Amino acid sequence: MTTAKQLIQRVGETDQLFLQENTPELALERADLRLQLVCLSHVRQEQLHFIQEAIVLLEQARIEYDEIPLRLYLDLSLLLAKAYMMYFEINKEHHLALITQQILKPLAHHADAEIYFLLAYASASKKEFSLAQHWLKKYAATADFDAELLHTHPAFIELRNKDWFKQLIKHKIH
Repeated sequence: MTTAKQLIQRVGETDQLFLQENTPELALERADLRLQLVCLSHVRQEQLHFIQEAIVLLEQARIEYDEIPLRLYLDLSLLLAKAYMMYFEINKEHHLALITQQILKPLAHHADAEIYFLLAYASASKKEFSLAQHWLKKYAATADFDAELLHTHPAFIELRNKDWFKQLIKHKIH
């Protein structure tokens, strides 16, 4: 397990690398390190600071480079969406879930399980349950569907007693 001290040391190292030459891969790592620190911190202001830094790094990386491989662009977008949902979990401000939807909806045609899951998560967080159902059905159709994650994720508590939700999980388990 990575400790906070190790993460902070790596943040310093990657920040130094940034001063030499920035790349989208480096931005992805720098943002990911900050989001890992959010998970380790118990201080709200610290968490918000690291999330905001990660968002800036990811937003900048998504627009700064003329040509980046599609997979890297998707990874930057997914981490950005995760950062906004972490921000949502701290502040419970619905516009943060809306931003996640705005980031990922144009990428939904890539049929990526994480994109579908995060779109369902954002929709459920905004109480848009029919939209959450739409994205969860797409998520369930992917090879990376995780019934356990879906069943235990707090965003879907209000959906767990719905027949379609039970069927979705039951169908994928069997």
